[in-house]
Amino acid sequence: MRVVLSGGGTGGHIYPALALANEIKKLHPDAEILYIGTEKGLESKLVPRENIPFKSIHITGFKRSLSLENAKTVMRFLKGVSRCKKIMKEFKPDVVVGTGGYVCGPVVYAASSLNIPSLIHEQNSVPGLTNKFLSKYVKKIAISFEESASYFPTDKVVFTGNPRASEVIGTDGAKGRRSLHLDPKKKTVLIVGGSRGARPINEAFLDVLGEAEKKSYQFVYVTGDVHYDSVLKAVSESGSPANVTIVPFVHNMPELLAGVDLVVARAGATSIAELTALGIPSILIPSPYVTNNHQEKNARALQQNGAAVVILEKDMSGAQLLEEVDRILLHHENWERMHKASKELGMPHAASNVVKLMEVYKK
Repeated sequence: MRVVLSGGGTGGHIYPALALANEIKKLHPDAEILYIGTEKGLESKLVPRENIPFKSIHITGFKRSLSLENAKTVMRFLKGVSRCKKIMKEFKPDVVVGTGGYVCGPVVYAASSLNIPSLIHEQNSVPGLTNKFLSKYVKKIAISFEESASYFPTDKVVFTGNPRASEVIGTDGAKGRRSLHLDPKKKTVLIVGGSRGARPINEAFLDVLGEAEKKSYQFVYVTGDVHYDSVLKAVSESGSPANVTIVPFVHNMPELLAGVDLVVARAGATSIAELTALGIPSILIPSPYVTNNHQEKNARALQQNGAAVVILEKDMSGAQLLEEVDRILLHHENWERMHKASKELGMPHAASNVVKLMEVYKK
C-alpha cells in the first residue's frame, strides 16, 4: 500500500498523522508512506525525525476578512495543487489522507482531481475551514467527536476517534514516573499548558505554590520552554516545594500520562484523545485564543459526560484549581466516577479504525 499523508500547522494536526503512519507500518510492514507539508511548518521538523519521506509545498491560510493576502493565497493554492499533482503522479499513492491544517487543501484537492481516493480526519468538535472545504471532495470523513458530524455530509462521516489515542495505550506508567523521580506511593497531578506552556495556568499555580506544598499528593509542573526560566526565578524566591517537580518539557509524555492520576491542561484535541484513551480525569482550561473557540467546545463534550471539570481562563484562580484537585483526588468516589466516564469516551483503537477505512477506499 502506498499512502500520502498531510497535516500541518500545529501538533494537533501533525501527531495524529504520525500516529497513523506508525499504525500503517505495523499493519502493513511493506507500505510506502510519503508526507506532504509546508517547508517552514512544524511538520518539516517532526516528520523527518520519524524517518518518513517528506516533500514540501508553499501555502498559507485564508484570512477571515477581505484581504489582498487572500488573493495571494488563492494563487499559492493553485500552484500547490499543481505541485501536488506532479508529486502524486510520481509516487502513485493508493490513498491520500489529510489530518487538517491549510496544507491539506491543495494536497487532498489534487488527489481528488486525479481520482485518487482520499480521506480527511477531523480532530476537533468544530471543524476548521480546510476540512469543511475538502469534505465535498473526499470519500470519507473520520471524526473524533460525534458533535462534529453535523458539519459534514452525513453519508461520508465515520466516527473513528483520534489516532493519537492509540499512541498512549500500552505505555509504561511506572517508567514515566521513574523518569522524573516521582514518589511511587503518592497520587500525582500533571499540570501542563501545551508544548509552549500557558502563562495564565503558570501564574495561577505559582500563586498557590505554598498551599500546594502542604498537599499529600505530588505535582508534575510542565512550564513550557518559553516560561521555564521565569517560573524557576519565581519559585526560587518563595522556596521550591519538595512535592512539586518542575520541568520545561516532557519528551516521554505518553509514558508520563500513563503514570498520573489527574491532569490539568488545555483542551486540545490531541490531549483529549490521550486522556480518554487512558481514562484519566481532567481539569480543562480551554485556550480562548483558538479559531471558533473549539477548545471550549472540546472540553464541554467531556464535561457533559462527567469526565472533566471545565474552568474558563477568565474565571480561573490558583485557589480554585487546588480546590478542584482536592475534590477529585481526595474523594475516591469522585475520581472513580470521572475515570470511568473518561474511559467510556476513549477510542484506544482509533488509529486502526482509520487504517481500516483507508483499506476499504484505496485503489
